This record gives sequence, C-alpha cells and structure tokens, in this order.
Amino acid sequence: MIKIYNTLNQKKEIFKPRIDRKINLFVCGPTVYDLPHLGHAKTYLAFDLIAKYLRESGFRVFYLQNITNIDDKIIKKANEKGIDPQELARDFEKEYLKEMKELKINSVTKYARATNYIKEIINQINRLLKKGYAYKIKDGIYYDISKFKDYGKLAKRTISQAEDGVSRIDEAKEKRNKGDFCLWKFSKPKEPKWKSPFGWGRPGWHIEDTAITEKHFGPQYDIHGGGRDLIFPHHEAEIAQMEAISNKKPMVKFWLHTGLLTVNGQKMSKSLKNFITIRNFLKENNARVLRFFFIKNSYRSNVDYNEKSISQTKKELQKIDEFIRRLKEKNFPNSKGIYVKKIIEETKKEIKNSMDDDFNTPKVIATLFNFINKGNKLLDKKNVSKNEAKQILIFLKGIDKFLGFIFWTNKKEKIPENILILAKKREKFRQEKKWDKADKIRKEIENLGFKLEDTKNGTEIKKIILY
Repeated sequence: MIKIYNTLNQKKEIFKPRIDRKINLFVCGPTVYDLPHLGHAKTYLAFDLIAKYLRESGFRVFYLQNITNIDDKIIKKANEKGIDPQELARDFEKEYLKEMKELKINSVTKYARATNYIKEIINQINRLLKKGYAYKIKDGIYYDISKFKDYGKLAKRTISQAEDGVSRIDEAKEKRNKGDFCLWKFSKPKEPKWKSPFGWGRPGWHIEDTAITEKHFGPQYDIHGGGRDLIFPHHEAEIAQMEAISNKKPMVKFWLHTGLLTVNGQKMSKSLKNFITIRNFLKENNARVLRFFFIKNSYRSNVDYNEKSISQTKKELQKIDEFIRRLKEKNFPNSKGIYVKKIIEETKKEIKNSMDDDFNTPKVIATLFNFINKGNKLLDKKNVSKNEAKQILIFLKGIDKFLGFIFWTNKKEKIPENILILAKKREKFRQEKKWDKADKIRKEIENLGFKLEDTKNGTEIKKIILY
C-alpha cells in the first residue's frame, strides 16, 4: 500500500490509480532557452526515481513530459543571438536530453514539444471562449479567473490573494482581472506564429500542458508533478483550464511537488554568481555524485547545495564501492553463513516500507548503509560464502533499478605520463631494495595527486579524491 503526499489536500493519501494498475504521470518539463541547471536535476531525478519505483511495484506507468519550445524567453534570447527561436530551442533541447541521459534519467515514456500540439491548443482555447471562460483583447486571448470559482484551490489562495505578489503573470492593461493569464498571444513582427480562428499568434505558457495531457490522457489522470515554484500560477492555471473545459473534477488525483534548491543558503541566481548548470557540475564531478546527492534527500524537502555536502556524498559513495569490491573478491570461505538471507529479507522489507511511505529516500539510504555495515562485519568474520556474496549483489542490483547510483560504470582514469615514469622508477628502486628512494618517489607521486597501492598483481595507480 503506497501513500503519497497530495499537495491538493495537503496530506498523505493511499495511492490508487484511476484505472487498474495503469498510471498516467505528467511532469512539467523545461523551457529550452538556456542550459539546464541543478534545480532541473533535482526535480527530474526525483520523478525518475518515482516512475521507476512505481514500475518496479507492478504499475504500468506512462510518463509524459513536455518541452516548452515556444516562449517569451526563447524569443528574447534568440533575438539577442540573431538566430531563429526554433533553432535555439532545438539546440537547448538536445543539451537537456543529453544531460538527462548522463544522470541516468531514462524513465520518460514520451517528450512532447509544445509546437507539435498547436491544433490541440487552439481547440482548447475555442472551447474556453465558447463557455465564457476566455475573452479577446488587443494583444491576445485571456482566461478570466473570476469565472472559475475554484481558482486558488491548489495553492490555497482566494482569487484576490492569488492576484497579489505573483510572478510570470501576463501584463496587459485591458485585462478584466489582474490575475488573468494569456492563452494565445497575437503575433508581433519577426516572431514565430501560427494561424488560428482568432488571429495569427502563438500559445501562452499554461495552455500547452493541458492540451498535451488531454491528447494523451484525456481530461483526468493520476499524477502531475513539478517543482514547488510551479504551484502558482502555472498549475493553478492548468486546473482552471481543464476543469472548465471538461466539467470533471479533479483534473489530477495526486499533485506532487519537489522542494526548492539553494546554493550555500542562498537562492540560485546569475546575479549572485552562484548559478550552477549541470554541464559545469559535470566538468568537476561524476554524474553519479549529483544523482545520489539529490536522491538521498526527500523529494519534498528544500535542499542546500554546498561543497561540504558534495564531499560527504563522495565519501558515502566510496563506502558503497568498497563494499561491492569486497563482495566481488574471489576468495570466500566454503562454509555457509547463517545471517545473510535474513539480513537481506529484513532490509528489502524496510526499503519497501520506506518507499511506500511517500518515497522516503532518506530512510532508504539509512537502511542501505545499515545493511552495508552489517555486511562488512560478516565479511570481516568470514561469515559470507561465495554464493551469499552473489545474493547480496543481486539484491543491490534489484534496488538499484530505481535508485540508480549503487552500480555505476566509470571511465578508467587516464594516468599522466610523468606519473607512469615516476612509478616505474620507484619500482626499479624497490627491486634494488633501495627503500628510502622508493618512499621518496611515492611521496612525490602523492603530492602530484595520485596514490600507489601495491598488490599481488602489481602496483595500481589511483587518483586521490580530495575532500
């Protein structure tokens, strides 16, 4: 029995799909006008894990994510660069998909570009006009929020409260209400435009999502996800649009929202020079580090990114790697241990209970490391047979189907030529039993950022990870 925190009702509720064991999941995707940043990574890693866990739990999940490839921000940046807005959007969409792949975010069933749904968008606007929820003014077609009596129910605001202190609300002097939002923007010179019954133009921000989800899911579906910053006005607008069109409530059974990201205790922004793109993070760190860093925190929690936390994350991953290395060793006692099967079953149950409780990953990670500690103690006492080591690895691979950070193929570290020459020189001194000179070269190599490990198969050279 899975329980999920529903933003709409502000409490955990037993999750039950609308149809059998089929789940329709929609998550708001990126506006592709710039490189994806760590805030994107936080949200999309969370829903990657959620989608994968639901599938592992026996549900058939159709995970739909939109790509906003037409927007004021895209047009503005394209004009600054002197290129076509659609070309700019395609370039940043490619970068987004590339970096999602690097983070092992591969659970999305379909990515839906907004401009591929112009027909559906126009159809929805026509229905809203006919029902009296939309009206036309000089610069476009607007939604009249005063007509929708439930406006504000997701954000728990009245209509008057909803109009105060909002961002990304369309400004137009002719609007009936301050909070009214644009459904269709009439075209300006040198802007992308499409033909419609109400004039040439392009879709507003909110209408693309309901057009896309109605096309694939119908007027009602199971889960809608996104960042907490999208609750108002974006998600509120979606509800107003779809429920006005269909007369069916609720549009979505469960609303899930991820917490916000700060950097060293401050909101991430370019003006503060703490804006971190995924690309820049990956220049200095492995993608696995970022995946684990976000997943070990609750998806609903606000998370602060800082170097201390990243260093701790790397140490924890090293502990996982060392445990797996020990499990893959060739030398195991013939005698069968008596605790391994029991520990695996207990851990499996604890992890399932935690994941079923609103995807409680902090508790999952605590359970995982408790299991590793127990496993290391059994290995120390030689109470693990070869077959049991294999069973532990099978168990870890099972939970890694949704966690995605336990097993990770790393590119082999290229050792610089000067380090190889020094290591060879040190080996010569060792063979000549000139231990002082050999130790001196070892220290020289360590000062250059590498360490030597003498094994029965020879000397291994590894890069030192500094924390």
